[in-house]
Amino acid sequence: MDKTNVARAPISDLLAQLPSIDKLLQWTEVKSLLESYGRDEALKVARQVLQDVREKIQSQQLTKTPDQSALLKKIEQSLTQRSKSKTRQVINLTGTVLHTNLGRAVMPPEVVDAIARAASEPCALEYDLGEGKRGDRDELVEELLCELTGAEAATVVNNNAAAVFLLLHALSNKKEVVVSRGEPIEIGGSFRIPDIMKRAGAKLVEVGTTNRTHAKDFAEAITPKTSMLMKIHTSNYVVQGFTASVPEPEIAQIAHQANIPFVVDLGSGTLVDMTQFGLPAEPTPREAIEAGADLVF
Repeated sequence: MDKTNVARAPISDLLAQLPSIDKLLQWTEVKSLLESYGRDEALKVARQVLQDVREKIQSQQLTKTPDQSALLKKIEQSLTQRSKSKTRQVINLTGTVLHTNLGRAVMPPEVVDAIARAASEPCALEYDLGEGKRGDRDELVEELLCELTGAEAATVVNNNAAAVFLLLHALSNKKEVVVSRGEPIEIGGSFRIPDIMKRAGAKLVEVGTTNRTHAKDFAEAITPKTSMLMKIHTSNYVVQGFTASVPEPEIAQIAHQANIPFVVDLGSGTLVDMTQFGLPAEPTPREAIEAGADLVF
């Protein structure tokens, strides 16, 4: 018999055979899922499963209505999948040692233990126990950061993008920031230096060319509206060939002669010389500060 000639049940009949959400919730197996996963979560998934089945019936992807066993299986599979941790352990075989998308650097057991203790009981995060009053959370890490970097002071924000925005908004709102033309970078997550500057109220002033920038380019770009000279570490690409860049000490000297700060955007939390581990060299905050940078992030 030619299967193409077999009459299909009307879509309306197939839809009518689906249980209502109220009826489905009365099933013994579903009541068990409500207890295991919580009513709100199980109800959300059950509704979604029914909606998916309706859509497949209406688009004729299903020629018959799933029975109770099939619906229960779909609901349970969905709940199991949704309950899995999204931060699953993986093996890093990318070739990038500190991979942004894989959690970057792992933490030693002592740090993990300290985090667990701080998260599992009250701690003096922002409270001065000696004075008996509110303190400053930066005090917990500032001394250590200064020791590691050689900085005079330090603060901590969520990420480098936040640091860039806050610094520019505080020091360069309605003012100009001078940057070598080859450095206004874009990194993962659509983070773009020109966009961040615009949102912070700063005006980007590019000097030199894509491949060659000289000290005079920085000096000649300084105006009464200039708030800072900025050096941006291009960590995710390299310009090779006929190139020229200005060493940080020279930019620092030009900035200080004009009585404006020299700012370095490293875009990295590297604090140690990576070459000792056989890895490519990455600039550190200490190196930038020793070269004359006033602010490093």
